[in-house]
Amino acid sequence: MAIITPTRETAAAKSKPRVRAPKTTPTERALNVGAHSFLVFWAAMVIIPLLWVFLSAFKDDSQIIRDPLSFIPNSLHWSNFRRAWSKGHIGDYLGNTVLILAFGVTLTMLLGSMAAYVLARFDFWGNRAIYYMFVAGLTLPVFMAAVPLYTNTLDMDDTFPLLGINSRVMLVMVYIAWSLSFTIFFMHAFFRTLDSSVAEAALVDGASHTRTFFQVMLPMAKPGLISIGIFNVIGQWNQWYLPTVVMNPSGGETAHKVLAQGLLDLSLSQGYKSDWSGMFAGLTLAMLPVIAVYTVFQRQVQAGLSVSVTK
Repeated sequence: MAIITPTRETAAAKSKPRVRAPKTTPTERALNVGAHSFLVFWAAMVIIPLLWVFLSAFKDDSQIIRDPLSFIPNSLHWSNFRRAWSKGHIGDYLGNTVLILAFGVTLTMLLGSMAAYVLARFDFWGNRAIYYMFVAGLTLPVFMAAVPLYTNTLDMDDTFPLLGINSRVMLVMVYIAWSLSFTIFFMHAFFRTLDSSVAEAALVDGASHTRTFFQVMLPMAKPGLISIGIFNVIGQWNQWYLPTVVMNPSGGETAHKVLAQGLLDLSLSQGYKSDWSGMFAGLTLAMLPVIAVYTVFQRQVQAGLSVSVTK
């Protein structure tokens, strides 16, 4: 029989005192239980309605009217999605939304990061005044800009039709102006946390300020860009008020409506037809892209927020 002798490492490990977890007081345990209970309650308040809408998209109208609070559909009616896509024009609304967001979010991120970088890394006269002007835009309710926005857009409709009523280009510009304040506010704090020695080394090597920004500083700010990009995508995707003001043709031409407007029209234009299953299918089609984007980039969003706070 082989005799196993303890090594120095095992003997040292046994001789080390065990670190006991700190004892929690009854007050701390009560606070932990209360916090976890609140998180469970909040998660249920968010998940249950989403799950109900998703499952209702597979029901027929009779089940929705007869038992609206039921979760399990009697049978899977995939035709609801086909009807919402074609007859409800969800496909057209989705195409307009994706096209507008592709330019709106991209230009918002580009212009916002450039302005935030200059305000965060360069000292010049009026720097703080310009920064606080952008921050003040966060306090302006969007409803206060509705009347001047509509009248100015209507006036430009005759001279510059590309920037007039029912113009996708105009809505992209409105989205940029609406999202720019929060983007600059967020990225300004993020750029101030980055190490300036890397940018100084690039400038010493002969790189211009433009090249330093795009090839050095912007890649370093990738976590912050992903975080604020997700917020801009969600905010512009769910926007209804601004498209209603801008995409409101008065001459009878076809309106280039976005998805939020299309869903509202789908619910209001039912009348006595009662196409509730098609409406739930349209809501599901509108929710799935946003949920998918956030699910894919969830880790990056959390990393960007934690880096901006801890640094």
